[in-house]
Amino acid sequence: MKVLELLDEIEEIVDTASGFPLTGKIMVDAQEILEIVKEIRIELPDEIQQAQWIKNERQRILDEAKREYETVLRDAQRQAEALIENDDIILKAKVRADDIMRLAEANVLHLKMSTYDYIDSILFDFQDKMDQINAQYFGDMFTNLEKTFESINSTLANNRNEIKEMAYITKMESGG
Repeated sequence: MKVLELLDEIEEIVDTASGFPLTGKIMVDAQEILEIVKEIRIELPDEIQQAQWIKNERQRILDEAKREYETVLRDAQRQAEALIENDDIILKAKVRADDIMRLAEANVLHLKMSTYDYIDSILFDFQDKMDQINAQYFGDMFTNLEKTFESINSTLANNRNEIKEMAYITKMESGG
């Protein structure tokens, strides 16, 4: 990850900089630090783009689950209609259709919940990485970058809350 390499470079500059005795302060080449910060700003859109990809992937997975659910539902309905020939078959078809519907709904619910867990896990890992980068590399002189990370972190937290809310709503709608 290029951003981490650039932050390591800043850290090395700070570690090897000449110090002022008894002050704890150091002298660094401002132009060199600013150039590295500029490169970090250029690289950050890739991280943001990755978060957008995760969001889009979440929607794709949910859409795919919905299509699969609708397909299973249509298949179950077709099977039920084909079995309606006499009273005995109707009764068996209704039982079978109900079983298929319950199974399909359970499978869809499981798929949705797994998708929510997967997306939440990815968002949590990304959020944790952002926290690690923030804690390890940024201090007072990088206030603007810290605000950017906090904004991304807030967006990720909101996305996680949205996923959890969608999971809760899905669970409640399914009667579970």
